[in-house]
Amino acid sequence: MPPKRETVEKARNLRRALSPPEVALWQWLRSRPDGLKFRRQHPAGPYILDFYCPSARLAIEVDGSGHDLAGQVAHDARRDGWLQAQGYRVLRVRAVDIFRDFDAVVRQILGCCRAVPLHHSLRERSPSPSDDGEE
Repeated sequence: MPPKRETVEKARNLRRALSPPEVALWQWLRSRPDGLKFRRQHPAGPYILDFYCPSARLAIEVDGSGHDLAGQVAHDARRDGWLQAQGYRVLRVRAVDIFRDFDAVVRQILGCCRAVPLHHSLRERSPSPSDDGEE
């Protein structure tokens, strides 16, 4: 399902208004670490992902202190559930950790990207019955 026009417009506006932790992380992500491409403020259905690595189907969400509030925790859980049902994996990174231990954050991101086979195409070949090794 393609994102709504309003979601795309909101994503464009958010790209111009990154928070300081998002700016710091984007400076690293845009250098294509390990050859991985990342997008910022990527529309996904009704949501906008802070950062997204298409080949790893990984959404990276930078969470400020507001994400610790009960209402926001419940919203984030619903959002993560919807994203996972669509085939996305979600990694939540605390904004304070980006400044506290940037190296640990980037190791975690790369570890998540390496944890699954990379999708080089959205149309992957599905195994046929003859792919089971028998001839």
